[in-house]
Parts: sequence; structure tokens; C-alpha cells
Amino acid sequence: MKDNFDIFFRRKPALMLVSLKKNLRIRYGSLLAKEVDCTYSHAVKILQTLEVLKLVEFEKKGRIKLIRLTKKGREVSDAIENIQKLIK
Repeated sequence: MKDNFDIFFRRKPALMLVSLKKNLRIRYGSLLAKEVDCTYSHAVKILQTLEVLKLVEFEKKGRIKLIRLTKKGREVSDAIENIQKLIK
């Protein structure tokens, strides 16, 4: 049986936002994919959607795209964490 969190959210995108908020070190796609247990290509698709929603932004450093939460992304991540605490 799925845990209650899955009732309210798609697990991987929600976990990505929370992971980006919790970890303040430099973030990039392949590392984030490992943290939320998905393939790199799936992570890229999710991140592209999050970018369209203005929840994350990318900064190109050489060959690597660094990922950062926007202000709106931090707010959404906070809300996800609050809901996560309420349903546990």
C-alpha cells in the first residue's frame, strides 16, 4: 500500500523540491536523480516542468547546469513539508 503522501502528490517532483530545499550544496540533475531514486532522463523531464512553473531555475557552469529553487519554489517546498508533517 502506498503511503499517505502519494495520495496528495506525485512523489518524485515533490521529493525533488524538498531535496533542493534541504541540501544547500551545489545541485545538478544527475545527483538529484540519485537522491530521489529515478533515472536521469525522468529527472530532466520533471525539472523542465518545474522550470516552466517557475519553481526552479538553472545556471550554466561550463557543461553543468546547476539547479536552484526560486522564491516560489521554496514556498511550495515549505508547503509540501508542512503537509508531509500533518499526514504522518
